[in-house]
Amino acid sequence: MEPTTEVVRARPAPMLASFIDYYLGYRMTGYEPGLHRGMPSRHMTFIVAIGPTIDVVAQTDPRQSPQNYRCVLSGLQASPASIAHHGSQEGVAITLTPLGCRTLFGMPAAALWDTSVECADVAGPVGYQLWEELQGLPTWPDRFAACDRVLTRLADPDRTVTPELAWAWRTVVGTGGTASIGPLADEIGWSRQYLTRRFGAEFGPSPKLAARVTRFERAYRMIQSTPSFVTLAQIAATCGYYDQAHLNRDFAELAGCSPTTWLSQEIPSVQDDPG
Repeated sequence: MEPTTEVVRARPAPMLASFIDYYLGYRMTGYEPGLHRGMPSRHMTFIVAIGPTIDVVAQTDPRQSPQNYRCVLSGLQASPASIAHHGSQEGVAITLTPLGCRTLFGMPAAALWDTSVECADVAGPVGYQLWEELQGLPTWPDRFAACDRVLTRLADPDRTVTPELAWAWRTVVGTGGTASIGPLADEIGWSRQYLTRRFGAEFGPSPKLAARVTRFERAYRMIQSTPSFVTLAQIAATCGYYDQAHLNRDFAELAGCSPTTWLSQEIPSVQDDPG
């Protein structure tokens, strides 16, 4: 069987759009079984499996045991997870920013930093309902509409991140990870130390680490989607790295491998959609 990949993207309902960037439906069949690296990202991991569960064989925190998930929810991370696949995968990825963790789940994203859970463990029966509804729906529009219904019911608009921290997060992400902490703190009127403490308590990583992950994510998405005649050195410069060696060091620390090794080993993945 020839490998096939289907990816469908849709925007969420308006009341969810401030903290969910998009839905990504994916169906992949005919690949050789193997392992996929779940890479650090500016989004939390929030994926609803359709059919077989999501089999995380190595968590981002090695102290957490391997686990199968029907609907996996993870905080931000600075290391890769290892996910087994058996040649076929199907599900819906919800690109949740940490700004929405309070609104949906009543907790700061920092509470899930470097941790994966079954969605129902934090959302209660509604988290199970999200998985259950998607199993019986045959079309992507129906599946996305079910996500809208369940998540809108789960959301509490009175639970939000403070304006100063929301602005700081959006600035770090909006600059592609090139924002400096000093100007961020000055703009808000806080000290660097106070910003770092509040930012970490809300989102998990420090502003500096969040910027590093954002820059790294931009780089690996470019590596995956850019024509081969564009060099790694050019990508490194575009993404704000000092040089290619700097990019290679980030890959070694954040992905656990070199850029070329990652690219050669990966099958098309929902996490790697370049948007």
